[in-house]
Amino acid sequence: MDSFVWVVLAAVLGVAEIFTLTAALGLLAAAALAAAGAAALGLGPFAQFAVFAAVSIGLLIGVRPLVKRQLRPRYGPQHRFGVAALVGRQARVVQEVTGHAGRVRIGGEEWSARAYDETLVIPAGTTVDVIEIEGATALVYPRE
Repeated sequence: MDSFVWVVLAAVLGVAEIFTLTAALGLLAAAALAAAGAAALGLGPFAQFAVFAAVSIGLLIGVRPLVKRQLRPRYGPQHRFGVAALVGRQARVVQEVTGHAGRVRIGGEEWSARAYDETLVIPAGTTVDVIEIEGATALVYPRE
């Protein structure tokens, strides 16, 4: 095969990597460039494929786990932010909470609230848990 074909394959794989962000296609693009180098040195098609296969396997086994580790988000459930961070927190009922309306204070902020169980009526002053956030409304359930 001509080195031009390998370079085109590397370019196609590189562009595909941009869209997928898996780190695998980029490594295969690097292997295609290595095979292009083998073709430029005058090695035959069998040797080019062997170089491509060896470099692909080496990069996928050696480099991809390191890249995936860096791409993995470091934020687990304990590092939630935004309204997701409010789920599971305690709140204090400011105005009676029913299945339709009410007000709670969550960490210094007042939120509209509804009872998670629509049959409950939660009086003011009760400590509740935030079960879910729906828009700007906290769905709460009394603490036991």
